Amino acid sequence: MALQRYFLELAYDGTRYHGWQLQPNAITVQQKLNEALATLLRQPVETTGAGRTDTGVHARQLFVHVDVPAAQAPQPPEGGVEVDLQVGVQNVKTKLRLEALNALLPHDIAVKRILPVHADAHARFDATLRSYEYHLHFLKDPFRQNYSWLIKGMLDVQAMNAAAAILLEYTDFSCFSKSNTQVFTNNCKISRAEWVDKGDGLVFHISADRFLRNMVRAIVGTCMMVGRHEIEPDQIRQIIESKNRSNAGTSVPACGLYLTEVKYPYL
Repeated sequence: MALQRYFLELAYDGTRYHGWQLQPNAITVQQKLNEALATLLRQPVETTGAGRTDTGVHARQLFVHVDVPAAQAPQPPEGGVEVDLQVGVQNVKTKLRLEALNALLPHDIAVKRILPVHADAHARFDATLRSYEYHLHFLKDPFRQNYSWLIKGMLDVQAMNAAAAILLEYTDFSCFSKSNTQVFTNNCKISRAEWVDKGDGLVFHISADRFLRNMVRAIVGTCMMVGRHEIEPDQIRQIIESKNRSNAGTSVPACGLYLTEVKYPYL
């Protein structure tokens, strides 16, 4: 049976979910998406995401791929969403029922785009860049409770940026990886690591080709040690070179973390 592969671009508020990936005894974003697709297509559906986000982590952009039998691909109603996409040398124009899928999803999960792609396109393995933001604020704000980390005291942002810049010199980030994680390599190529002062808070921007589990939250926790003058910026080198998770800072709360961008060579 001929299949058509689609990329779905998602955004979600992770507050109510135990992360992206399916789990046997917890509600996840992937579970809700699979259920909505199965209802729309009237058959079981499996999705593959660009990566996994942990409990309470948010995503402004996450891509997943799904295969749909060509004969059963959703047909658009009047006013459907039209998508133009260059797939290799072929220009594809199609209409898909974006609104119908969103109507089946909870209020805190949204599908922003549905894109037809070539049969070998892979949401996880084809991604060339992933970007995250970590938000923190200084004054109590009930509207930021699940979306930013409230901290007390002032931070030395200049020192934190000096420490963050050192990350670009290394590729092995074993010291920031969650313990007992089975991965082929702990190497990542970081292309941006920067703290931006927003006046009432800070935002940490980080981009890399890939990330290890818990890596961003551990990096933020280590930068916080620098910002509080508990360690000097250059001590980041010793922590990284030790390859020992216990030498890095604690993992900061998930509420402030956002997956913001995933890039592909053909999108």
